[in-house]
Amino acid sequence: MANTKKALITGITGQDGSYLTEFLLGKGYEVHGLIRRSSSFNTDRLDHIYVDPHVSGAKLKLHYGDLTDSNVLRRVLDEVQPDEVYNLGAQSHVRVSFDMPVYTCETDAIGTLNLLEALRAFQDYSRRQVKFYQASSSEMFGDVRETPQTENTPFYPRSPYGCAKVYSYWITVNYREAYDLHASNGILFNHESPRRGETFVTRKVTRAVGRIKHGLQDKLYMGNIDAKRDWGFAGDYVEAMWLMLQQEAGDDYVVATGKMFSVREFMEIAFSHVGLDYNDFYEVDPRYFRPTEVDLLLGDATKAKNQLGWEPKVDLEGLAKMMVDHDMELASREKTLRDAGHELPAVVGHDQ
Repeated sequence: MANTKKALITGITGQDGSYLTEFLLGKGYEVHGLIRRSSSFNTDRLDHIYVDPHVSGAKLKLHYGDLTDSNVLRRVLDEVQPDEVYNLGAQSHVRVSFDMPVYTCETDAIGTLNLLEALRAFQDYSRRQVKFYQASSSEMFGDVRETPQTENTPFYPRSPYGCAKVYSYWITVNYREAYDLHASNGILFNHESPRRGETFVTRKVTRAVGRIKHGLQDKLYMGNIDAKRDWGFAGDYVEAMWLMLQQEAGDDYVVATGKMFSVREFMEIAFSHVGLDYNDFYEVDPRYFRPTEVDLLLGDATKAKNQLGWEPKVDLEGLAKMMVDHDMELASREKTLRDAGHELPAVVGHDQ
């Protein structure tokens, strides 16, 4: 169909990328994704799109590429001719960014610049507007200057990841103002789901709940469980991304629930959902503390509510139970394999 909108998503194989893909396909989009070449398949979060009868005819195509390769970015833009570009690609783990600061900044900061520059050139010679979404992060606020945090709160990042995201935020603003790009920053606070990577603290907890309940794991080793976060559901947050690109002009928006809970409280909800007391199953391990901590993050999404008409639908209790139910099923399948004599993968120490 000539009127079918096309979207290009970097980081399409991640949690947000998979939910956004489903959302856009549901809106009738043709979706293209940028994926890094790997010796093994890493498309698990997208595989159901190809086999689900409701989306078996889905218009989804994947392209090999990387945010650090500007030539590939230009080629993919030429090939896809997108109406919207969602830059979700990143080294997104805060703790890992301390171990890999250069790689994190090359991907998360310079990668954004590479994509914006390729997009600017593409718009110049194609004479068509492409709307751009940049995945910004609440980690940019870091050592918060005020609570709650709004679009006007000064940034004070406390990790290489946060620093890289601050650069990406401002370079997006700069390209919007210098080149009249329709470019928006979504300052998303923590958002989770059953598709969250297992090295992130919420999924680390819910995976442990399932494994402990099924006798596959004894203890959960944690870092700073008194850190407080504003947690929402990733499936809700991708709608906000799309809404930003439906506005007449680009802008910057905080996307959050406006409610804050500690890691300890998340653990209590998750364990109690299966009748366990978290106090019986966790230990604090200093290895999982960050060199510099972010004590609390709480977002004020009033602007997104008023201008985009967006509000979160899933609260923390519903989110935790959703994730635990998923990971209980996963642990049950693991237990079945173990009881049948199959060797299970080793449980590695997860970073928080």
